[in-house]
Amino acid sequence: MTAQADTLLNTLEHCDMVEIDGLHAFEFSLDEDDNLHIECIDGRVSKHWEFTPAEVEAATFDPDLQSWLITGSSGEHRLVCVTAFSAGDDEDEDEDEDDERG
Repeated sequence: MTAQADTLLNTLEHCDMVEIDGLHAFEFSLDEDDNLHIECIDGRVSKHWEFTPAEVEAATFDPDLQSWLITGSSGEHRLVCVTAFSAGDDEDEDEDEDDERG
């Protein structure tokens, strides 16, 4: 998943989804100053976290839990960075082969 040598900043730039403290973030972004913004909904409550570049840089990777520990003004948080994958176009290729045979 994530190599220990990677930084959280590098991992965030290449992931598609973030989970923070067990909550799936519907939005996360790095602004022009590399501040990390994470937003999610917990029930009916919107939650927002912001981390400075120094806090992102100081984050440590936990290889056992495959997650990052980051400490900000709101305390310590666990981030899981996920890269999405798709099935591809295999179905379209099969249909094209059937058309050529038929």
